[in-house]
Amino acid sequence: MQTLRERLLDEPIDPLRLRSARVHDAEGRGRAGFALFQAVRFSGPIFWITLAHDRDRLMPISLPDGVAERLHLIEARSETDLLWAIEETLRAKSVGLVIAEPEKPMSLTAGKRLQLAAEAGRTTGLLLIREGGGSNAAETRWKCDPMPGPVGSTRHRWALNKNKK
Repeated sequence: MQTLRERLLDEPIDPLRLRSARVHDAEGRGRAGFALFQAVRFSGPIFWITLAHDRDRLMPISLPDGVAERLHLIEARSETDLLWAIEETLRAKSVGLVIAEPEKPMSLTAGKRLQLAAEAGRTTGLLLIREGGGSNAAETRWKCDPMPGPVGSTRHRWALNKNKK
C-alpha cells in the first residue's frame, strides 16, 4: 500500500494545473488567453461572468474546440451583482470552471467568501484581475503576458507569482 506522499510523487507534475475547489487570480494582458487555456483543460460547464458595461466579449468562432458548447456568459449590472454571481456559481456542484472579470480590487472578506464557495461546490474559480486587484485569499496568482513572435503567433509567458501550496 502506497503512502500519500508516494502517490503524490508518482503523479506527473503539471505546473499549469489550477488546484480544484479553489479560486485563482490571473493578471496581465494575456489573462484571457490563460483563461481559455484553462477552459480547455476542465470538463463540464464553464461560466464566464463579466460586468454588463464591459464590451470586450468572447466570440464563439474564436474559441478553442469544445469550449463554445460548454460556455455560459453571465452579465452582471454592478460589482456587487458580479460577486454574488461568482459566489453562487462556484457553489454549484456541476460547474467545471468559473471565470470572472471583477473591475475593482477585491477585499479579503470577499476573497474568503469566494474560496468558501469554491470549496462547498468543489468548483475551480479563475478571476481575471487588473494589476494589483487580486485578493490575498487567492490560492495562486498568475502573471500572463503575450510574447512577440511571428504573425499569427499565440505565444505567451505565464509566471506564477503567488502560490499558497
